[in-house]
Amino acid sequence: MELFEEPAGSNAHEFTVSEISGAVKRVLEGEFGRVRVRGEIGRVSRPSSGHLYFDLKDDRAVIAAVTWKGQAARLSTRPEEGIEVIATGRLTTFPGQSKYQLIVDEIEPAGAGALMMMLEKRRKALAAEGLFDEARKLPLPYLPHVIGVVTSPSGAVIRDILHRLRDRFPTHVLIWPVAVQGQDCAPQVTAAIQGFNALAPGGPIPRPDLIIVARGGGSLEDLWGFNEESVVRAAAASAIPLISAVGHETDTTLIDFASSRRAPTPTAAAEIAVPVRAELAARLSELAARMIRAQQQAGQRQRQRLSDLGRALGRPQALTDPARQRLDLFADRLEPALRGFVRSRRERLNALPLSLAALRASLHLRRDRLSDLARRLPPAWARHRKRQAETLSSLADRLARARTRDLAERSRQATRDRTRLDALAARLAATGQRLLPPRRERLDRLDRLRLTLGYEETLKRGFAVVHGPDGLLTSATQAAQTPHFEIQFADGRIGARPETPPVKSARKKPAAKDQKSLF
Repeated sequence: MELFEEPAGSNAHEFTVSEISGAVKRVLEGEFGRVRVRGEIGRVSRPSSGHLYFDLKDDRAVIAAVTWKGQAARLSTRPEEGIEVIATGRLTTFPGQSKYQLIVDEIEPAGAGALMMMLEKRRKALAAEGLFDEARKLPLPYLPHVIGVVTSPSGAVIRDILHRLRDRFPTHVLIWPVAVQGQDCAPQVTAAIQGFNALAPGGPIPRPDLIIVARGGGSLEDLWGFNEESVVRAAAASAIPLISAVGHETDTTLIDFASSRRAPTPTAAAEIAVPVRAELAARLSELAARMIRAQQQAGQRQRQRLSDLGRALGRPQALTDPARQRLDLFADRLEPALRGFVRSRRERLNALPLSLAALRASLHLRRDRLSDLARRLPPAWARHRKRQAETLSSLADRLARARTRDLAERSRQATRDRTRLDALAARLAATGQRLLPPRRERLDRLDRLRLTLGYEETLKRGFAVVHGPDGLLTSATQAAQTPHFEIQFADGRIGARPETPPVKSARKKPAAKDQKSLF
């Protein structure tokens, strides 16, 4: 150990990483030879190499353990997550990850793990309250319009769910981000389920028709937040159907028992939530084709039936001939019968005593009845008008109440629209305030670049630009042929005219005397 207590200094020995790692390995293996460790088995990994990797833990610490392939086949007890065991082996280090581990040679069972015992006790208590009864579970909607997803926004789970929903039946998805492990997991998941249930139908934020609580696989400790009592009670009390998709197929949490449906994976939850739109369209097309074929077949059967019944009927003339014959027979007997009827009626009329008093009595009776009806008519008309007025008044009251309700609804809608418009206006103003400074700064940079690249900056360094009547003059020959032109300097322009013939050599500068003559 003196190797590590050497004081630091300019002449201190410099160890390599391998030397330090080897020294730690020798010290650890020297102090701890073969040991027996009691603990609960945590996560167990069985890769294709045949080695076994698992964790030994208690309530305060975790030790990584490994059993090599040759020894794993001879173990009397296979390691399983959640059981308490006594592992025998030797402590060593793994330099590749700077950690120590226990090389296990033998495993003996020591009883059920504390976490598993706690989980089973909690499951029985909640089941006794009826939270896991099938009668409490809500049926899933066939085609939800809005789906609420409770999961981590940064994991692969939400991407898998969205991708699967987009492939099967695109729908509106609301994501409630939560922590899916650790101390914050249970309260955040509980708040998310209760928050989705608290949304009002028809509000600014649509209320989900279905909730999916999802998380990827992990150890019992990683998934422990979904075993908390608050999460289970929130799932059981949810008025919205809930699908639990926590862990992989072999992982089981208490929220699975309280949810309306358990999915083995988050992707399977998306498949359970919505049908395949292409399959629905194909099914509808098939049903439409079957309906058309059924209608055609039914019409064909009816036409065939009508044709068969038509063949079973006799000739129309055969049906009418007997009736026509009876008509001819009765026609011959009709005239004598009518004459006899008229004769008998005339005789009865002649036998009746005709009296003026009887006619007057009948007239008075008719007049009295008419007077009675005349007296009854005004009250009846008044009652009829009263009933019509009452009906009209009732309709007017109903119309006024309906108009009041409609105005109130329109006022509430106007208030909501005004609130939304104010929010959008505030966002627009904030966006303008945020985008305006960088745009102004970029415009200033471009203006400075324009000034830097412009020819006015060149004029300040002693150059000049010659302007002719038809544009710029770029040679002495053009200047000599121009009767009058202007020379632009950095601070202004002056007029000039040529007095000397042009100089053919472009490289030779004019003398100062010639330059002055131009002015």
